[in-house]
Amino acid sequence: MSTQADHGHELIPRPELTPDALRAALAVVAPGRLDEMQAMKDDAFAKAVEWQSLSPVQSWVLIWAREIEIARRPDLSTRYARAESNLEHEDPAVAREALGELSAVLDEAMKAVRG
Repeated sequence: MSTQADHGHELIPRPELTPDALRAALAVVAPGRLDEMQAMKDDAFAKAVEWQSLSPVQSWVLIWAREIEIARRPDLSTRYARAESNLEHEDPAVAREALGELSAVLDEAMKAVRG
């Protein structure tokens, strides 16, 4: 596990960007998503072989690092859930605002995991 800036309460430290560390972190913060993670990992590795490129594996690592960043930080997970719940709001302005907030949360999480 690596060090990171303080964002208030964090459920676990930010994991290293390795498949084993990400899996261990997900098992703590969102164990119900382990099968989804494994299926995406299998697909990424199959594409890596087919394409003769590591880019699918690198993308998989970043996607799951971002997902774990959101799940391990209550500040981000609360913002994410609130925005997601308003995506299909009857008021188009509320839905647009929710989409912007969702994008902001994803961007913040990605910046955090990339350092």
